[in-house]
Amino acid sequence: MNRKSFLKIIGLTPFLYSMKNINELYTTSQAFPNTEKMPVLFLGHGSPMNAIEENQFVTGFRNVAKTLPKPNAILCVSAHWFTKGTKVTAMEMPQTIHDFGGFPQELFNVQYPAKGSPELAQITHELLLPTPVELDHEWGLDHGAWTVIKHLYPNADIPVIQLSIDYTKSAQYHFELAQKLQALRNKGILIIGSGNIVHNLRLVDFANFDRDNYGYDWAIEARETVNNYLIDGNYKPLIEYDKQSKALQMAIPSPDHYLPLIYTLGLQQKGESISLFNDKLVAGSLSMTSLKIA
Repeated sequence: MNRKSFLKIIGLTPFLYSMKNINELYTTSQAFPNTEKMPVLFLGHGSPMNAIEENQFVTGFRNVAKTLPKPNAILCVSAHWFTKGTKVTAMEMPQTIHDFGGFPQELFNVQYPAKGSPELAQITHELLLPTPVELDHEWGLDHGAWTVIKHLYPNADIPVIQLSIDYTKSAQYHFELAQKLQALRNKGILIIGSGNIVHNLRLVDFANFDRDNYGYDWAIEARETVNNYLIDGNYKPLIEYDKQSKALQMAIPSPDHYLPLIYTLGLQQKGESISLFNDKLVAGSLSMTSLKIA
């Protein structure tokens, strides 16, 4: 593929890039051959224990994986990498981060030894220009990433990088930033947002944690409201979630677990539809609702 075709495919605005930038990006991108457009996922990751338990949600992750073409690599936007500024992991071998406490040793023993992809990190860095993106060599794969990806690809044979969420920016900013990553879908890159739409840890009903599809009234309302907006393709109120009903304010007391959904929606293209799965409430104040865009 020549550079002219390459620029057309990735949709670059030439005046934002020096010739050196273009040449470096073109060279690096050859590591990822062109493919059919990859789907996009938002995964409600829930408790870290989903990494080692057998339940309906783990089954949902495995089932959706069966519908996906095998990706060349994965880019994950996790609720658990919330930073000032934007970063992307760029190491060859990311560590498995056990960023939680109070769980059995069996969970801490789990390793997910997927390779990283410095090449994909560099492409992501360039695509997001002029937004500054730091190439990070310290983070790794947090539990928002590995506890769910391990069910999609249990052999850890797909390279994985993470893109952080800048906590100083609005939902609209993140929606627009995600749109700049569209070209990765044509390079066999599976982009995953990992969080939870209804996520109020302060109000979790631990006594009813195993009760099927149990939610407080406000959680039921929030789930139904968001699902209706998703199916209707009405994203403005989802982007302006902080201006919506009391139920949504209860469901989203902080944006960290919600913003991965906004990244996912920013990647949807014309003519694509959303399908929901794992669409249940847990412990009163959490939801496992997940979606696929294709």
